[in-house]
Amino acid sequence: MEERLSSAEESHIAAPAADLSVLLINLLKSVLYRDDDERQWAALLNLQARVRDYVAVLNLDLVLDEAEGYAFLKSRPEPADDDPAPRLPRLVARRPLSYPVSLLLALLRKKLAEFDAGGSDTRLVLSRDDIVELARVFLPDGPNEAKLIDQIEGTINKVVELGFLHKLKPAGSTAAGPFSYEVRRILKTFVDAQWLAEFDARLATYQLQLAGVKHAREESGNE
Repeated sequence: MEERLSSAEESHIAAPAADLSVLLINLLKSVLYRDDDERQWAALLNLQARVRDYVAVLNLDLVLDEAEGYAFLKSRPEPADDDPAPRLPRLVARRPLSYPVSLLLALLRKKLAEFDAGGSDTRLVLSRDDIVELARVFLPDGPNEAKLIDQIEGTINKVVELGFLHKLKPAGSTAAGPFSYEVRRILKTFVDAQWLAEFDARLATYQLQLAGVKHAREESGNE
Protein backbone atom coordinates (compact mmCIF):
# COMPACT_ATOMS: atom_id res chain seq x y z
CA MET A 1 0.00 0.00 0.00
CA GLU A 2 1.41 3.37 -1.02
CA GLU A 3 2.11 5.64 1.91
CA ARG A 4 1.15 9.28 1.43
CA LEU A 5 2.92 12.17 3.10
CA SER A 6 0.93 14.48 5.30
CA SER A 7 0.53 18.11 4.22
CA ALA A 8 2.88 19.16 7.03
CA GLU A 9 5.57 16.72 5.81
CA GLU A 10 5.16 17.89 2.21
CA SER A 11 5.49 21.50 3.34
CA HIS A 12 8.65 20.65 5.30
CA ILE A 13 10.26 19.08 2.19
CA ALA A 14 9.17 21.87 -0.16
CA ALA A 15 10.40 24.70 2.06
CA PRO A 16 14.13 23.93 1.80
CA ALA A 17 13.81 23.52 -1.99
CA ALA A 18 12.11 26.92 -2.23
CA ASP A 19 14.73 28.44 0.07
CA LEU A 20 17.50 26.94 -2.06
CA SER A 21 16.06 28.43 -5.26
CA VAL A 22 15.73 31.89 -3.71
CA LEU A 23 19.24 31.65 -2.26
CA LEU A 24 20.81 30.67 -5.57
CA ILE A 25 19.00 33.38 -7.51
CA ASN A 26 19.98 36.07 -5.00
CA LEU A 27 23.60 34.92 -4.85
CA LEU A 28 23.86 34.92 -8.64
CA LYS A 29 22.56 38.49 -8.65
CA SER A 30 24.60 40.05 -5.84
CA VAL A 31 26.23 39.71 -2.43
CA LEU A 32 24.13 38.39 0.45
CA TYR A 33 24.53 40.25 3.74
CA ARG A 34 23.40 38.93 7.11
CA ASP A 35 22.21 42.38 8.23
CA ASP A 36 20.03 42.82 5.14
CA ASP A 37 18.06 39.59 5.50
CA GLU A 38 18.43 37.49 8.63
CA ARG A 39 16.08 34.80 7.32
CA GLN A 40 18.02 34.38 4.08
CA TRP A 41 21.26 34.25 6.03
CA ALA A 42 19.93 31.50 8.31
CA ALA A 43 18.75 29.55 5.26
CA LEU A 44 22.21 29.88 3.68
CA LEU A 45 23.93 28.53 6.78
CA ASN A 46 21.52 25.61 6.79
CA LEU A 47 21.79 24.87 3.05
CA GLN A 48 25.36 25.91 2.30
CA ALA A 49 26.49 22.37 1.39
CA ARG A 50 23.76 22.12 -1.26
CA VAL A 51 24.55 25.62 -2.50
CA ARG A 52 28.23 24.69 -2.90
CA ASP A 53 27.35 21.51 -4.80
CA TYR A 54 25.01 23.37 -7.13
CA VAL A 55 27.29 26.32 -7.97
CA ALA A 56 30.25 23.97 -8.50
CA VAL A 57 28.47 22.76 -11.65
CA LEU A 58 28.61 26.39 -12.86
CA ASN A 59 32.36 26.59 -12.10
CA LEU A 60 31.71 28.84 -9.13
CA ASP A 61 32.71 28.76 -5.47
CA LEU A 62 30.71 30.03 -2.52
CA VAL A 63 32.65 32.47 -0.35
CA LEU A 64 30.98 32.59 3.07
CA ASP A 65 32.31 34.69 5.94
CA GLU A 66 30.21 34.01 9.02
CA ALA A 67 32.21 36.39 11.23
CA GLU A 68 31.80 39.39 8.93
CA GLY A 69 28.32 38.38 7.75
CA TYR A 70 28.50 38.22 3.97
CA ALA A 71 28.49 35.64 1.19
CA PHE A 72 29.03 35.76 -2.58
CA LEU A 73 29.91 33.63 -5.56
CA LYS A 74 33.22 33.81 -7.42
CA SER A 75 34.65 32.02 -10.43
CA ARG A 76 37.01 29.15 -9.76
CA PRO A 77 40.67 29.72 -10.73
CA GLU A 78 41.46 28.93 -14.35
CA PRO A 79 43.57 25.80 -14.90
CA ALA A 80 47.30 26.21 -15.52
CA ASP A 81 48.59 26.18 -19.09
CA ASP A 82 49.89 22.61 -18.71
CA ASP A 83 46.67 21.39 -17.08
CA PRO A 84 44.61 19.21 -19.47
CA ALA A 85 41.37 20.23 -17.75
CA PRO A 86 39.00 22.11 -20.09
CA ARG A 87 38.73 25.89 -19.78
CA LEU A 88 35.12 26.71 -18.98
CA PRO A 89 33.43 30.02 -19.81
CA ARG A 90 33.34 32.53 -16.94
CA LEU A 91 29.86 33.14 -15.57
CA VAL A 92 31.07 36.03 -13.38
CA ALA A 93 32.78 38.51 -15.67
CA ARG A 94 35.94 40.35 -14.72
CA ARG A 95 35.64 44.13 -14.80
CA PRO A 96 38.73 46.34 -15.03
CA LEU A 97 38.73 49.21 -12.55
CA SER A 98 39.64 52.78 -13.42
CA TYR A 99 42.37 54.56 -11.47
CA PRO A 100 39.92 56.71 -9.43
CA VAL A 101 37.90 53.62 -8.43
CA SER A 102 41.05 51.64 -7.54
CA LEU A 103 42.32 54.63 -5.55
CA LEU A 104 39.11 54.97 -3.57
CA LEU A 105 38.95 51.23 -2.84
CA ALA A 106 42.54 51.30 -1.53
CA LEU A 107 41.85 54.35 0.64
CA LEU A 108 38.66 52.82 2.05
CA ARG A 109 40.48 49.55 2.74
CA LYS A 110 43.17 51.42 4.70
CA LYS A 111 40.52 53.35 6.59
CA LEU A 112 38.78 50.09 7.47
CA ALA A 113 42.05 48.58 8.75
CA GLU A 114 42.68 51.65 10.94
CA PHE A 115 39.10 51.53 12.19
CA ASP A 116 39.36 47.85 13.13
CA ALA A 117 42.65 48.43 14.94
CA GLY A 118 41.41 51.31 17.07
CA GLY A 119 37.67 50.91 17.62
CA SER A 120 35.13 48.56 19.11
CA ASP A 121 32.28 49.38 16.72
CA THR A 122 31.71 46.97 13.84
CA ARG A 123 30.39 49.48 11.28
CA LEU A 124 32.59 52.07 9.61
CA VAL A 125 30.37 54.94 8.48
CA LEU A 126 31.81 57.89 6.57
CA SER A 127 30.14 61.06 5.40
CA ARG A 128 30.29 62.17 1.80
CA ASP A 129 32.71 64.95 2.84
CA ASP A 130 34.94 62.42 4.64
CA ILE A 131 35.28 60.37 1.45
CA VAL A 132 35.85 63.44 -0.71
CA GLU A 133 38.71 64.54 1.56
CA LEU A 134 40.23 61.05 1.45
CA ALA A 135 40.42 61.08 -2.34
CA ARG A 136 41.11 64.68 -3.27
CA VAL A 137 44.63 64.63 -1.80
CA PHE A 138 45.65 62.09 -4.45
CA LEU A 139 43.95 63.74 -7.42
CA PRO A 140 45.39 66.57 -9.53
CA ASP A 141 44.22 70.05 -8.64
CA GLY A 142 42.18 71.88 -11.21
CA PRO A 143 40.78 75.38 -11.64
CA ASN A 144 37.24 74.13 -11.00
CA GLU A 145 36.77 72.86 -7.44
CA ALA A 146 33.12 71.93 -8.00
CA LYS A 147 34.05 69.80 -11.01
CA LEU A 148 36.65 67.90 -8.98
CA ILE A 149 34.09 67.15 -6.25
CA ASP A 150 31.57 66.02 -8.89
CA GLN A 151 34.19 63.61 -10.26
CA ILE A 152 34.81 62.17 -6.78
CA GLU A 153 31.07 61.80 -6.21
CA GLY A 154 30.83 59.91 -9.49
CA THR A 155 33.54 57.57 -8.24
CA ILE A 156 31.68 57.12 -4.95
CA ASN A 157 28.54 56.14 -6.88
CA LYS A 158 30.54 53.60 -8.87
CA VAL A 159 31.89 52.04 -5.67
CA VAL A 160 28.32 51.88 -4.36
CA GLU A 161 27.32 50.03 -7.55
CA LEU A 162 30.18 47.57 -7.02
CA GLY A 163 28.82 46.85 -3.53
CA PHE A 164 31.72 48.13 -1.43
CA LEU A 165 29.84 51.15 -0.08
CA HIS A 166 26.25 51.21 1.17
CA LYS A 167 24.44 54.53 1.00
CA LEU A 168 22.58 55.31 4.22
CA LYS A 169 19.48 57.43 4.53
CA PRO A 170 20.03 60.95 5.88
CA ALA A 171 19.34 61.42 9.57
CA GLY A 172 16.18 63.23 10.56
CA SER A 173 12.79 63.51 8.94
CA THR A 174 13.88 64.99 5.60
CA ALA A 175 15.65 63.21 2.76
CA ALA A 176 17.50 66.35 1.68
CA GLY A 177 20.36 66.06 4.14
CA PRO A 178 23.88 64.84 3.29
CA PHE A 179 24.30 61.12 2.69
CA SER A 180 26.58 58.89 4.72
CA TYR A 181 28.07 55.61 3.56
CA GLU A 182 28.84 52.36 5.33
CA VAL A 183 32.06 50.69 4.19
CA ARG A 184 31.11 47.09 3.46
CA ARG A 185 33.41 44.53 5.05
CA ILE A 186 33.45 42.46 1.89
CA LEU A 187 36.09 44.97 0.76
CA LYS A 188 38.60 43.06 2.92
CA THR A 189 38.18 40.01 0.69
CA PHE A 190 38.78 41.86 -2.57
CA VAL A 191 41.52 44.23 -1.44
CA ASP A 192 44.06 42.04 0.34
CA ALA A 193 47.48 43.01 1.66
CA GLN A 194 49.28 42.11 -1.58
CA TRP A 195 46.91 44.13 -3.75
CA LEU A 196 47.21 47.06 -1.38
CA ALA A 197 51.02 46.90 -1.37
CA GLU A 198 51.16 46.80 -5.16
CA PHE A 199 48.76 49.70 -5.43
CA ASP A 200 50.73 51.67 -2.81
CA ALA A 201 53.83 51.31 -4.97
CA ARG A 202 51.99 52.58 -8.04
CA LEU A 203 50.44 55.37 -5.99
CA ALA A 204 53.86 56.51 -4.73
CA THR A 205 55.10 56.77 -8.31
CA TYR A 206 51.97 58.68 -9.29
CA GLN A 207 52.37 61.10 -6.39
CA LEU A 208 55.93 61.88 -7.49
CA GLN A 209 54.67 62.60 -10.99
CA LEU A 210 51.85 64.72 -9.58
CA ALA A 211 54.30 66.68 -7.40
CA GLY A 212 56.44 67.31 -10.49
CA VAL A 213 53.43 68.65 -12.40
CA LYS A 214 52.50 70.97 -9.51
CA HIS A 215 56.08 72.22 -9.25
CA ALA A 216 56.20 72.89 -12.99
CA ARG A 217 52.95 74.86 -12.77
CA GLU A 218 54.27 76.94 -9.88
CA GLU A 219 57.52 77.67 -11.72
CA SER A 220 55.56 78.64 -14.82
CA GLY A 221 53.37 80.96 -12.80
CA ASN A 222 56.35 82.70 -11.21
CA GLU A 223 57.96 83.53 -14.54
